[in-house]
Amino acid sequence: MEYSEKQEVESKELLLPLEELLAAGLHIGTKMKTKDMRPYIYRIRPDGLLILDIEKIDERIRVAAKFISQYEPQRVYVISSRLYGKTPVERFCEVCGCVPVTGRFVPGMISNPLHPKHAEPGLVVITDPRADLQAMEECSAHGIPVIALCDTDNTFAGVDLAIPVNNKGRRALAMVYWLLARQVLRERGAIPPDGSIDKTVDDFETKLAA
Repeated sequence: MEYSEKQEVESKELLLPLEELLAAGLHIGTKMKTKDMRPYIYRIRPDGLLILDIEKIDERIRVAAKFISQYEPQRVYVISSRLYGKTPVERFCEVCGCVPVTGRFVPGMISNPLHPKHAEPGLVVITDPRADLQAMEECSAHGIPVIALCDTDNTFAGVDLAIPVNNKGRRALAMVYWLLARQVLRERGAIPPDGSIDKTVDDFETKLAA
């Protein structure tokens, strides 16, 4: 068990039972850390991997969901150039009515009004600030707020609200977007405060070709 203070964490109300969050690997970071991410690191494993604080992950998902719920769904764009982020982003947008942008982000989509797929989002959710740098830069240049999933090796440059989380793992991305989708609907009042959605975490997970 990576969490040595398991009982203390379990005594606090989390979005899901601790065991489920740990099993998805939400807390497993990289071996690199940035100054921005230090406050969210719980400890370092013997193998050098940095472990994120589950309670802070939970807290930031709630804050991000509240922020997202304040925007018209069609003005929220969710971006992922990484393969593992494709299905989670698409399912999140399907559940919440937002706009998915997966695969390669074509430069100018946000910054160039003449772009064939020009978009004017009110809010952008980024899956990985490093992989989705072009989108981040265009948002920053046009004053568009950015929520980003940030691993231990990410910085907060261009990020208005960071969710500290494993943003590279297939199951972790499925879990964080599932939790975020459910919490957004709760914040909107579309489902009860303790309600759930009709899709599972498995539905949010990118399936690998056989």
